[in-house]
Amino acid sequence: MNTGSTTPAPTSTLDIGIGGMTCASCVARVEKALKRVPGVQDASVNLATESARVVYAPSEQMQARLLRAVRDAGYEPRAADAAVTAVDASPWSGFAPVALGLALSAPLVLPMLGDLFGQHWMLPALWQFLLATPVQFVLGARFYKAGWHALKNFSGNMDLLVAIGTSASWALSVWLWLSAAPGAMAHLYFESSAIVVSLVLLGKWLEGRAKRQTTAAIRALHALRPDVAHLIGADGEVDVPLAEVLVGDSLVVKPGERFPVDGELLEGQTQVDESMLTGEPLPVAKDAGAALTGGSINGEGRVVMRVRAVGSETVLAHIIRLVEDAQAAKAPIQRMVDQVSAVFVPVVLLIALVTLLAWWGSGAPFELALIRAVAVLVIACPCALGLATPAAIMTGTGVAAKHGILIKDALALELAHKVDVVAFDKTGTLTVGRPQLTALKVEADVLEDELLALAASLQSGSEHPLARAVVAAAKARQLPLLAPENVRSVPGRGSEGLVGARCLLIGSLRWMDELQVDLGAMAAVAKQRQAQGATVSAVAERTTEGLRLRALMAFGDEPKPGAKEALAALRARGIRTVMISGDNRGAAEAMARQLGLRPEDGEVMAEVLPGDKMARVLELKQGGHVVAMVGDGVNDAPALAAADVGLAMGNGTDVAMHAAGITLMRGDPLLVAAAFDISDRTVAKIRQNLFWAFAYNVAGIPLAALGFLNPVLAGAAMAMSSVSVMSNALLLKRWKPTK
Repeated sequence: MNTGSTTPAPTSTLDIGIGGMTCASCVARVEKALKRVPGVQDASVNLATESARVVYAPSEQMQARLLRAVRDAGYEPRAADAAVTAVDASPWSGFAPVALGLALSAPLVLPMLGDLFGQHWMLPALWQFLLATPVQFVLGARFYKAGWHALKNFSGNMDLLVAIGTSASWALSVWLWLSAAPGAMAHLYFESSAIVVSLVLLGKWLEGRAKRQTTAAIRALHALRPDVAHLIGADGEVDVPLAEVLVGDSLVVKPGERFPVDGELLEGQTQVDESMLTGEPLPVAKDAGAALTGGSINGEGRVVMRVRAVGSETVLAHIIRLVEDAQAAKAPIQRMVDQVSAVFVPVVLLIALVTLLAWWGSGAPFELALIRAVAVLVIACPCALGLATPAAIMTGTGVAAKHGILIKDALALELAHKVDVVAFDKTGTLTVGRPQLTALKVEADVLEDELLALAASLQSGSEHPLARAVVAAAKARQLPLLAPENVRSVPGRGSEGLVGARCLLIGSLRWMDELQVDLGAMAAVAKQRQAQGATVSAVAERTTEGLRLRALMAFGDEPKPGAKEALAALRARGIRTVMISGDNRGAAEAMARQLGLRPEDGEVMAEVLPGDKMARVLELKQGGHVVAMVGDGVNDAPALAAADVGLAMGNGTDVAMHAAGITLMRGDPLLVAAAFDISDRTVAKIRQNLFWAFAYNVAGIPLAALGFLNPVLAGAAMAMSSVSVMSNALLLKRWKPTK
């Protein structure tokens, strides 16, 4: 019997741009069409970005099948980033059909205004027909086309409601005109059909303008990449397209230009504006060997850089991908809206039919009953429902990215406002992460410099902060280092290896205790240093007589600027904060008190091995809390993934940033509270939008059915509902992190 674990089947992801969607019902229909394609595992459609993300099992011609499915559903497949990268030449682009519709409809509305002042300016029926018909069937052709596709797929959408409602109004007017007695002035409803079509077109145009503002963050990020780089080739400096730049090339970057790709500074000194990455406006000094990020702006110096990453591997490309992923993702709350929208249009059609029959059956003229039904159809269009959530998410993630907070998925954005416990990794997150060797206590028969040189030699290949502190201390004393041999790292404890002919072990006091190393009189020194907040490590040597202690090393770190204020800001929001540290309890609690944490209230978890951080996060979750984890290292990745919301410091490792739902590009602890704040505000906008979208339909449909709204007012209200939802979402663009 095969007991081996089965590997999950490989999947691929494809983004597709979709043109022609108008409301939440369109979203449901496209998703349904895509999910019917064999091999598709999931499909998520976003109305605001006019795109779909499809997860599928790789197979031949899958992309062609998906594009065909979109077209067969009645929509236009496009490039995935068409809605984002398209930049209109004028803010009035696309307004011509709207202007024409309003111009043709205006003479039909004038008689209604004249009635208010006792004037009768009614146009002859033929003139009304000639003005309304091109609006209905030329400018309104899009509604018929999209509505017909919906009918063919046995579903409904906003276009179908508009097409049925305005056609009924137009047809009723033609019938009343042709059936009227010669010379009689029949009451016609051409103005209703023309004005509704024009107002809906106006609403869609305003909505499109607002959508372009929500994608401004992505367009701004794309614009950070220059088209040309100055390559140093065999024949000197030459300009080449960015796509031809290779890793290892040397590029010249002139003052004021953007760095085209990621790399390191080879020649020159400069100040670099990295605000597009970090949100921090102050320029950063760069010397030879410093890392440079594509998209940042060179200061006053002409410099030469060596290329380290190009294309999709650059930091900027990674940021764009994160923001695009977040904006394309569907928040859990949106799925409920989609379920409602799927049945919304059929229910509205039924309500309109009941309205028609009820008014007619109660003795009202047929034309009045039909107008009441038309008003129901027009006011019920679910545009606002489809835009409520994605518009807020796009704006919220865009403005967050502008200030150095990269939100990777909509789930993290929606969950962050519910967080009531935040667990922080200590080193590199709450502290500077560059501990220094503050004391070295050696045994009586050991020379201090000799011991430090041996310890630094053993640690010379390690990236651990304490190891780097030992090496830095040895270099400061200009001590010679030897190449270690057979170095073995023991995770969470220390390392062992040969330096020359001596076998040394450097690690935590807990490891020494496990190895039964006798600290002797040094035990009191260790306790004293720990009580003062130092992290204490021991150096032992493996001899013929067993393990013998040779020295104790005390390390000190300092809180990150803003860390104490960040914890206070979270506490002010009613959020409990916890520090997780691998240090001994004395050192961890001493640092915690510097940061304003209260160890007596359980706000410090000390002596936690790297592999146990995830278990501590899970313990907090099991207590019924919504937990966020903030970290920066490889060993934080499991805990970041296990938390409800993971926040990775941007100065940390790629592994941590991949595991986290939110990345803080500046590595500033104050951005943690800012991330929760933008989450709060975005979710509040989603709820406001959904409330008004639902309230508008809940209130509007009965008013129309009872005769309190005519089709013209219903059309205006329907158009403005979408615009109000988009405008409300765009208010998020004014958000700034609290200083």
